[in-house]
Amino acid sequence: MAPRKNKEAASWEVDADKPKPDGETRIRRAYCIKDLVTQPAPGIDTVHDVMLYAAKTHGSKKGFASRDIERVITEDKEVTKMVGGKPQKQTKTWSYFKLTPFNWMTYEEALQRVKEIGAGLRELEGDDAREQKFFNIYGQTSRNWMLVAQACAFNAVPISTAYDSLGPDGLRHALNETEVNGMFTNADLLPTLVKVIEQCKTVKLIVYDGKADEEHLKKMRAVREDIKVIHLDEVVELGKSKPVEALKAKAEDVYCCMYTSGSTGTPKGVLLTHRNVVAAIGSVWTLLYEYLTPKDAYLAFLPLAHILEFVVENSFVFAGLPIGYGRVKTLTDASVRECKGDIAEFRPTIMVGVPAVWELIRKGILGKVDSAGALKKNIFNFALGAKQTAHKYSIPFVGAVTDKVVFDGVRAQTGGRLKILFNGGGAVSRSTQAFLCTALVTMIQGYGLTESTAMACILNPGFMQYGAVGGPVPAAEIKLVDAKEAGYFSTNDPPQGEILIRGPAIFKGYYKRPDLDKEAFTEDGWFRTGDVGQWNKDGTLAIIDRLKNLVKLAGGEYIAIEHLESIYKSCPLVANGAIIANGEHNNPMMVVVAHPQNLPNFAKKNGLGDGEDLEHLCTDERVVDAALKELNNVGKKAGLKGLELLEAIVLVADEWTPESGFLTAAQKLQRKIIQEHYGERIK
Repeated sequence: MAPRKNKEAASWEVDADKPKPDGETRIRRAYCIKDLVTQPAPGIDTVHDVMLYAAKTHGSKKGFASRDIERVITEDKEVTKMVGGKPQKQTKTWSYFKLTPFNWMTYEEALQRVKEIGAGLRELEGDDAREQKFFNIYGQTSRNWMLVAQACAFNAVPISTAYDSLGPDGLRHALNETEVNGMFTNADLLPTLVKVIEQCKTVKLIVYDGKADEEHLKKMRAVREDIKVIHLDEVVELGKSKPVEALKAKAEDVYCCMYTSGSTGTPKGVLLTHRNVVAAIGSVWTLLYEYLTPKDAYLAFLPLAHILEFVVENSFVFAGLPIGYGRVKTLTDASVRECKGDIAEFRPTIMVGVPAVWELIRKGILGKVDSAGALKKNIFNFALGAKQTAHKYSIPFVGAVTDKVVFDGVRAQTGGRLKILFNGGGAVSRSTQAFLCTALVTMIQGYGLTESTAMACILNPGFMQYGAVGGPVPAAEIKLVDAKEAGYFSTNDPPQGEILIRGPAIFKGYYKRPDLDKEAFTEDGWFRTGDVGQWNKDGTLAIIDRLKNLVKLAGGEYIAIEHLESIYKSCPLVANGAIIANGEHNNPMMVVVAHPQNLPNFAKKNGLGDGEDLEHLCTDERVVDAALKELNNVGKKAGLKGLELLEAIVLVADEWTPESGFLTAAQKLQRKIIQEHYGERIK
């Protein structure tokens, strides 16, 4: 990383010698630059340039690894369910995966494969592919996803992305709005694609990987005569037989139409140019180059259709890191048989995740500690407290002792090589960040949006603290503007306001939505984020609110519901949850998805049942009251004010997923749907 010198601030004020402008703070830039960064190295203007640089610089080094599912192993287990108030034994079948070891492709081999896929696609799509027609990628995060995206850059063809968790309606919207000509998908997503392909008239070419069901292929080909359905291996062979040269894109050409999460309505298509992506890579490299060495290794599992993962991976391609592709369902040993989970097998040094992933890992560690018995639990909790206290007061040696006795065993479960965790995509609670920093390794945070190519702030480890997202990245400058109604002013101490961003990483505009562009940009080119921040004394930014998620209570005070959710979700009893608040009540309430292991254990420990069926526990008033107390204890410990504590909770056993409609494809809450679905119980 660009080292911090003599406790310098994380950002500096532009025009510090001039009077502060009315209604806003001065503009701030990253501590390590004077002018905004536009690229990671001279001559790198497009996404394809990044791949060329990686092959030339890192050539025969390990580049991309993937592992296949060898077979699915099923196991029958007996579970006790409460039916009509009486226990009944039922048999449930669980599926586990046996995976192959990781197989590697060097950076040179990857470039060769990109050229072959690019040549094959060009042969199949013909000459009209470049006329701003989008090539859609609808698949799970994988090596092939990245290679196909790079092949489109080789052909100077823009891509559009679709989450693999999209249902038929979302997929239809993504394919039709961008008038997709060709697309890439996975064999196990063909059943969803079959349902919508008839209504997607522009799609002519479907490339897939994996083993497809002949029935699905037959149905697909029967929809229209002009549809070609072809396996990726065949595209590669075609490209080998008809090689072509790269087509040069311009830096200002659109490379990607990436959809926002859609938590506030229909997802918006964000147009990102080659310059935007290259500037974002330049930001990551300028700020964190010391952390990104070819000795490091990165395990990819977040959706590549999400801007965070997309930029992280492209940055690591430039840096020459070995990248291994895992799956969310096979990350840990719990879901595999006769092999290790992806983390233990790959042994990453860097992991990037979103709050839901870190809450899962924290609760997994706490669950194991809990089931190890009272003595081990007490030792763990003592070590946790001792190490955190020693860190706070700079007491030497304590951390080394607690690591040796307790935490090295926890780290071993991640392969033992982890050196840094990075959180993005939303705020992680302070308690979860502190817990993982103590039990695993340092966790830094960042802040960005699809519209800023994931770039706004990154917390350089030299400025390590909880609750801050870091200083501005080298490709963006930031200012705060007064949000009068909510009481956030640039004259507050510390200065607060809506976050506005400008710079080479900021998007071109929304696809086919000039009306939204007018709302999003000021006349002098600043992008309004809708998020509220405050400048800390050390030049870092803290995100304190979102303007759309501020709710006024009966007493006239505002509460920030996303901030409250991040705190209450750190409670071990909570798998997920949504805060509900309005002007008729003095306090908020919360719909809480019960943690399937921790709630039954909690109920049993407190004499509230014998670990019965989760659905039964969720409607037991004694359990609900005890869980409410537990959540409010978590809130009090985090320093919440009286009006931010919960008046009531609705406990539910449902699973919230994009498929069930409660979450967006980017794992964000669908608040309106949640409120409607549980409306009666909320009332």
